[in-house]
Amino acid sequence: MLDILPDLTLRLAAGPQDQFAVERLRYRVFVEEMGGDGPLVDHDARRERDGFDAFARSLILVDPARPEGEHVVGAYRLLDTAAARRAGQFYSEGEFDLAPLHRSGRRLMELGRTCLHPDWRGGPALWRLWSGLARLIAEEGTEILFGTASFPGTDVSALAQPLALLQRDHLAPEALRARTRRPVALPQVSRIDRRAAMLATPSLIKSYLRVGGRVGEGAFVDAAFNTTDVLMILDTGVAPVRQRALLDAARA
Repeated sequence: MLDILPDLTLRLAAGPQDQFAVERLRYRVFVEEMGGDGPLVDHDARRERDGFDAFARSLILVDPARPEGEHVVGAYRLLDTAAARRAGQFYSEGEFDLAPLHRSGRRLMELGRTCLHPDWRGGPALWRLWSGLARLIAEEGTEILFGTASFPGTDVSALAQPLALLQRDHLAPEALRARTRRPVALPQVSRIDRRAAMLATPSLIKSYLRVGGRVGEGAFVDAAFNTTDVLMILDTGVAPVRQRALLDAARA
């Protein structure tokens, strides 16, 4: 998969120009596309940011053909335990009780603000990001990856099928099962149509599931971002064969 996108560069963000480009990409995705907002969003400069950015790293996918300031076409925000301690908490702790993850005593990394430019969606670019992430977690010994992933909109009744499927078939094991801090009554579904549910599931969530990701219990309605969030949890120690191949390649 790495050879499919030979012109893109994958690296950690370095310096204010990279961070500016990350925030511009996030604005395009989370504000313009999804209708989000927040106290630190700069609409005049078209930058989406929050208080966690000062403590986090970003893994970025760069298109060198694009102009400076618009060169980032994909990004993951990374927050490990030490950075979260400096920030006061993990971002997702505002939505989910992460006590089971903390009690595990394992090395944690939160993935947040994951986004791709519309021109680079559809598979290969996301797998390029995954490959870089696999290399990074192998180098740092990360054991548990987690982070919120979003369905657009706040009407849970419209998301009945995918939410029911996730809660029925993809719950994290009890020892790692973080729970929403603001339970919402999920619609009762008499029959889950798996095909319809998967079609209604965002690509990022499906990508997590394909590499062994599971979900926390319940969902969180984020009115400010106009999303319904689930918590994705990936135990790298029990990831399926495909993910292990990525990790093994990263270690080689």
